[in-house]
Amino acid sequence: MENNNYRRLMRSTTDRRIAGVCGGLAKYLNVDPTVLRIIFLIAILFGSLGIWAYLIIWLVAPEDNRIENR
Repeated sequence: MENNNYRRLMRSTTDRRIAGVCGGLAKYLNVDPTVLRIIFLIAILFGSLGIWAYLIIWLVAPEDNRIENR
């Protein structure tokens, strides 16, 4: 029998500003999405790490409505 009690990082379709990355990451980490948006903004302003991290998560993480309920 499979154990499906693990969490998956998914982009949010309900709490999104651009691609749902911060909303999905906030849900995964159980923090306020505004905090993550500010952290990404600071990372983007002080170097390119924020842009690369955002783009990678955008490309890798699926949207939460594309996951089938099993």
